[in-house]
Amino acid sequence: MEKSQFKHFILETVRFHEVDILGVCNNAVYFNYFEDARIKYVQDLKKNYTLKELLEGNSFFIMVHNECDYIEPALLDDELKIYTRINFVKNSSFGFEHIVEKISSNKIIAKGGGVVVHINKVTKQSLSLPDEFYQAVGDYEKNVIIQKS
Repeated sequence: MEKSQFKHFILETVRFHEVDILGVCNNAVYFNYFEDARIKYVQDLKKNYTLKELLEGNSFFIMVHNECDYIEPALLDDELKIYTRINFVKNSSFGFEHIVEKISSNKIIAKGGGVVVHINKVTKQSLSLPDEFYQAVGDYEKNVIIQKS
């Protein structure tokens, strides 16, 4: 996973309530950063897409896998870039990759990823992703693997 593969990022600053007594960012906070980045990424795929629109309708997205490898700690007041990309899209699921960069040093301090599944709200079963989603991701990402059958 190389930074050059990512074009989308958000900025975060490590806040007081996110650190322990040593001033180190708690490991669970990275998953909040990843969630913020995923939501902004999907909104940016379709301009003017609101969080409300994501929650309305007959389907929703659920995170079924989430991981993070910690390389170096983030500290109180560190400014971070959270890079995000979709690296694969299948019939009803897609994968995210994340890189966390400490801006002051340009060092990668964490890497993560996850899998999201598109679910029918009524049946709670996986649901095929809409064609417009494949199109939007394919237009935005250069190295995405699309495995639609």
